Amino acid sequence: MGHLFQGRYKAILCDKDAYLLELVRYIHLNPVRAKMVKEPEDYRWTGHLSYLGGGADDLIDEAFVLDQFCDKRSLGRRRYRRFVREGISRGHEEKYYRVKDQRYLGEDSFVERIEKERKEPQGWVYEVPLGAISEETSIAMGMTRDKLYSTTRDREGARGRGIVGYLARRISGYGVKEIADHFGRSPETISEGIKKVEDLQRRDKSFANTLSLMLENVVKGRKRRYRITEA
Repeated sequence: MGHLFQGRYKAILCDKDAYLLELVRYIHLNPVRAKMVKEPEDYRWTGHLSYLGGGADDLIDEAFVLDQFCDKRSLGRRRYRRFVREGISRGHEEKYYRVKDQRYLGEDSFVERIEKERKEPQGWVYEVPLGAISEETSIAMGMTRDKLYSTTRDREGARGRGIVGYLARRISGYGVKEIADHFGRSPETISEGIKKVEDLQRRDKSFANTLSLMLENVVKGRKRRYRITEA
């Protein structure tokens, strides 16, 4: 964990969709893994208590993290607490220390995307409802709407939702939480589906061409606005 004056402060760019919640959980469980306390709530010197509503109000802006679980603050806190406790059984995970190029924490696809955006001028996003992106995905993948929106654990439906998520982020800049709410799934599940689509796109040229064609079909005739990127 390190003391307050250990080393130089460094800011890194973290993939908020895939890594933020896992990283918050991992940090707040450090005292438990170090056997300093039995429960993360017993340690006073992290922001965990603030996320649970028991810390100083002016120290941490917990809204962004809690909003990933629910817009209603009380329910968001309960889900956050359950999410953190589910990680107690996990041990040390090296991946949270693998900062790439001394600047990035995320998968290779995240680093590649950020580097590409840094080199290219800011582009456009299109005003496309998630329902329209879902409809195009259903048609292109030969998948029924019921399958895409099914609440069961179905591999085909999961891939379809991953494709919708991938296109929604590329086309309209939707956040993972918005996509997750649309399908009634958790942000973690949708994020994992998007990563699988990105991996398959890199490996399978035919699949990549299909995604490009779907993207073109969705944005055809749509209004666009200038993309404002977030750090």
